[in-house]
Amino acid sequence: MKHTTYIHEHSNWTEWQWSDKKLLPLVSRVRILQGHLLGKLLTLGFDLNVEAQLDAVTLEIIKTSEIEGETLNDEQVRSSVARHLGLDNASMPTTTREIDAVVEMMLSATYRYQQPLLLDDLLGWHRALFPNGYSGLYRIQAGSIRDDSKGPMQVVSGGYGREQVHFVAPSADRLPDELDKFLLWFNTSSNKQDDIDLVIKAGVAHLWFVTLHPFDDGNGRLTRALTERMLAKSDNSAQRFYSMSAQILKQRNDYYKILERTQKGDKDITDWLVWFLQTLEQSLIIAQETTDKIINKAGFWQTHRQHALNDRQVKMLNILLTDFYGKLTTKKWATMTKCSIDTALRDINDLIEKDMMQKSVASGRSTSYELVL
Repeated sequence: MKHTTYIHEHSNWTEWQWSDKKLLPLVSRVRILQGHLLGKLLTLGFDLNVEAQLDAVTLEIIKTSEIEGETLNDEQVRSSVARHLGLDNASMPTTTREIDAVVEMMLSATYRYQQPLLLDDLLGWHRALFPNGYSGLYRIQAGSIRDDSKGPMQVVSGGYGREQVHFVAPSADRLPDELDKFLLWFNTSSNKQDDIDLVIKAGVAHLWFVTLHPFDDGNGRLTRALTERMLAKSDNSAQRFYSMSAQILKQRNDYYKILERTQKGDKDITDWLVWFLQTLEQSLIIAQETTDKIINKAGFWQTHRQHALNDRQVKMLNILLTDFYGKLTTKKWATMTKCSIDTALRDINDLIEKDMMQKSVASGRSTSYELVL
């Protein structure tokens, strides 16, 4: 059977090459979007700025775990992030030790972006991901570099007897030198590649670390934490307002395909970097939309601050201002607020009288309602 040659088997494999002609237009678009987003956030008051951070960090933590097939409780993550950002989380659910550890790891990755990244940092982050020393049912070496005692580190899919090997990582005996080289590069401001732009460096760091695959488990999440750290450097801000992992999750199959193709290729990583920058661009576009929603929501409540409303109305208006999909009917209102149809209709009619809602023009057979923005 023919041996597959992986990128790390080439000599001087980390002397990366790419086409500036293909990347620079993308870098320019990403930089413009970063500037617009950060500029817009500077105009927000403190409360709205922190709300935008809370949304983005919560999303990043939930989605980076979801990429690996692990589902975290959204509200518990949000509660933990709120507490770590210094917000009142008394009305939010109690969190778990495991979720707190993951939140601390992610915030540590970004809030200390100006400090050198040390091997001890990586080992600590790994312990935070696996505080009990288990990944599912399997005992792992939490906080230690893998030793390959159970065989080479492979990325495999498929069930028993149908396994497909997508990638074989460098052997464990190479890792001390390889990690030293990676950390030196990661922490160095200038590089041989003529002052590499930091958004390109984030893409290179992502590929480099996930190719080393230095731990028994958790390599994907640590890779994305490192990516966030480099993106924080590129923004020159510890505050995170967009989620790369949320976008990667939407394109998870493409993500794995481009990684596998690149890891079986040579030192030219242009295609990977194009994919990475396009994904980053989409993350920033979605963050702009989310920020606009936060601004619109604040403006709406400021406009109607004099109106007295019941709890159902406040709840539904906040949902409509953020993440409501489809048409709002009295039946949906009743279901979501656990009240009768008659009560729902009274709530809605009251909001229509206060000029906060109106009947939708294109209601169809059943009457639907929308916000007056």
